[in-house]
Amino acid sequence: MYNNPPKTLFVGQKLLFLPECHSTNDIAADLINTASTPEGTVVITSQQTRGRGQRGNSWHTEPGKNLTFSIILKPTFLTVNQQFLLNMAVSLAIHEFLSKYLPQNLSIKWPNDIYWHSQKMGGILIENTIQGLSLTHSIVGIGLNINQKSFTEQPRATSLKLASQPFSNEDEYDLEILLSELLIVFEKFYLLLRNGKTDSLRTYYLRNLYSYGEKRFFVSNGNQFEGTITGVDSQGRLVIEKDNKLCYFFFKEIEFVF
Repeated sequence: MYNNPPKTLFVGQKLLFLPECHSTNDIAADLINTASTPEGTVVITSQQTRGRGQRGNSWHTEPGKNLTFSIILKPTFLTVNQQFLLNMAVSLAIHEFLSKYLPQNLSIKWPNDIYWHSQKMGGILIENTIQGLSLTHSIVGIGLNINQKSFTEQPRATSLKLASQPFSNEDEYDLEILLSELLIVFEKFYLLLRNGKTDSLRTYYLRNLYSYGEKRFFVSNGNQFEGTITGVDSQGRLVIEKDNKLCYFFFKEIEFVF
């Protein structure tokens, strides 16, 4: 499985498939210390037993039904203050990849979840290694719900199969084909970032940001309030207009109310 390398320059040209593992991010972290591990190395599994997401949440998926993998990057061109640009590039790559199959109602929920309507289809966990003021390594963990049809532990989750049912005759999507397609798009956006196309990435990110420009309810410090998302600043903080004043939140400081 996963024997055919994608048509990329480096992303996915080296791939390690594990039928089962505790966490692809942890396996990738071990590989970083090996000199023979090139940038773009992918670690993928059919069953992740201790996957994790943002806020320390666990990530549960049905074995063999979804895409669960990590990519090793060396974004030494990014400073510590530019870390969120990598989140933007990765989120946009996944969004563009899925848009081929779901041309409508797909969005990026800040900071880096993938939503279809108001249901979560996937998530990203990026773990950076920093030396001085720059990033030396990044492990990009990606979990995408593809063929799974039941989400008892995550009632607000969905999958590509469920979302595309009205206009797809596929019994099940071929995970190997989808991974190859995704890695091609991933490399495209990573190279845009490396080539300094940050303004374009920011504009595209906001254009596809979940609830951007809409009034909705949030919770911060146990208090619920109504506000409007107006942007994301250079530090990756969500900017919300509340009572005619701009407020800034890191991802652990605020939650959406559904």
